[in-house]
Amino acid sequence: MSDHDPGAYFVTDGQGSHHDLFPGVSIKTTTGTNMLLSVVTFEPDSVVPDHSHPHEQMGMMISGRLQFTVGGVTRTLGPGDTWRIPGGVVHKVVAIDGPAVALDVFHPIREDYR
Repeated sequence: MSDHDPGAYFVTDGQGSHHDLFPGVSIKTTTGTNMLLSVVTFEPDSVVPDHSHPHEQMGMMISGRLQFTVGGVTRTLGPGDTWRIPGGVVHKVVAIDGPAVALDVFHPIREDYR
């Protein structure tokens, strides 16, 4: 992305990448120079199993409810709630009480989601 390319300032729905991560969990992503933004969609009762990665991750709940376990601490989050996950920390996510949508930001860019 060039800082001087006016076409690079906006990304419309359907542009960027789409990945099915786990059964019932999919993401749409877009990247900048040093960070990746993803919208994660969860079907009811879907699970992102225990995992870790070297990337710093922060996010916000858009809709629904997700149960996060981060570094052995479990919390249920709803719309407007946020999270911070340092690189290397094991975490898991479960959709509860229906579907959910979350916004995630990663630094540096996750090449597997590009």
